[in-house]
Amino acid sequence: MAWLRQRDGSFCPVKTTAFVGVLLPVAWILYRFWDNDLGPRPVTEVIHFSGDWAVRLLWITLAVSPFARIFRSGKLLLPRRLLGIASFAYVFAHLFLYVVDQKFDLITVASEIVLRFYLTIGFVAVVGLAVLAATSTDKMCGRLGRRWNSLHKLVYPIAILAVIHFLLQRKNDIYQPTLMLGFLIWLLGYRIMQRRTREVSLISLTGLAIVSAALTAVFEVGWYYFRTGVQAQHVFWANFDFEYEFRPVWWVLAAGISVVVAAWLWRIRPQIKRANTPRASSGATRVQSAS
Repeated sequence: MAWLRQRDGSFCPVKTTAFVGVLLPVAWILYRFWDNDLGPRPVTEVIHFSGDWAVRLLWITLAVSPFARIFRSGKLLLPRRLLGIASFAYVFAHLFLYVVDQKFDLITVASEIVLRFYLTIGFVAVVGLAVLAATSTDKMCGRLGRRWNSLHKLVYPIAILAVIHFLLQRKNDIYQPTLMLGFLIWLLGYRIMQRRTREVSLISLTGLAIVSAALTAVFEVGWYYFRTGVQAQHVFWANFDFEYEFRPVWWVLAAGISVVVAAWLWRIRPQIKRANTPRASSGATRVQSAS
């Protein structure tokens, strides 16, 4: 498979790892099907499963560029196209399975998409991802020229539409959508900071983690208050009740801080190597002098 190799034809571990990774959810859902673990409505279960992974893979695709800059590794950019196409493949499966669930009644499918707002914006996101996937080849990049970058910036509004669809589809159970929203806030926030300052410092990344978590909590409080009437303080203080589960705000904060710690450890590696090199050299000199 040439598309898993580098431009010089050599083996690419990063692309291969990404390819195996995007196939793991498929393997998992096939195992659940074989184990008869998809519940009374297996098609509906797989619809939700494929939609969830479409969003996750889209977020991972958006994380490629920030991580490549943060960890100063251009190799991390290599699987970006593969991840983006995989995200479209999952969202296409999501839509196709919805059509299957409607017994291939395309008139019903079309009317549902038009009449239900969350389906409308979800369909727009699918069409947008289809356009990006179709224009992701080297040939199309050459044809479009500078317009290619402008076109592929549509991934940001597509991501926003995807998370809105996710939220409205889940209605009152918004744990996963809120978590995805928090991660999207971090991803978009990083890009805003990076445009203003070429180098985003670790201190700025720490601030971004805190702000992203705080906005996640504010959104969750607001959603439950305006949609269900639950008092804001009850939702807020539920974030500190760790006996039941960790709320999205803490996962967003933990993920953001983990990036900071990992980046710091990655950046001090050369310093550690330089600190150890003189000792080894001086030791070798002493041995030679003694001989």
